[in-house]
Amino acid sequence: MRGAMILTPRRRGIEAHSGGLTSGLTLTFSQIGQAGGCPSRITSAAKPGIETSPDIDVEEKLKEAFARGWSVIVWNDPVNLMDYVVFVFKSVLKMNEQDASRHMWEVHKNGKSVVAMETRERSELIVHRLRGFGLNATMEQA
Repeated sequence: MRGAMILTPRRRGIEAHSGGLTSGLTLTFSQIGQAGGCPSRITSAAKPGIETSPDIDVEEKLKEAFARGWSVIVWNDPVNLMDYVVFVFKSVLKMNEQDASRHMWEVHKNGKSVVAMETRERSELIVHRLRGFGLNATMEQA
C-alpha cells in the first residue's frame, strides 16, 4: 500500500515498556477487566496533560472576560501617515470622519488615544486587526 501509515503502538502514543504501558495512565485490575484487556479501549477519568485546579472560579473568570472594561489604545508612531490612520479607524472601528480625525489628532499630540472600550474578546480582535494594518495598538483593563 503506497502512502499508508502503519499504526504501531509507538505511533498511537502508547509506548511499550518492559511489558507494561507508560502512557501516563494508572490502571487498576478492575479497569483492565472492564476494558477486556485491550489497551485501545482503556479510558481514564483524568486525561494526560489536563490538570484541574479547585482554586479557580470559572464563573468569576467568565464575568471578568466578558465585562466591558477593556480599553483599546492606539500609540503614536512615526511611520503611518495621518490620512492612513483616519482610514484605518474608519474601516476597522466604523468611525465617522470626525471621530476618526479627532482620535488621530489625539494620538499625534498626546502619543496615545483610547479608541474603544469593549469586552476582552472584542478588544483582542480590534487590537489584532489594527496591528494587521500596521498600527501600534494594545489593550488594558480599565
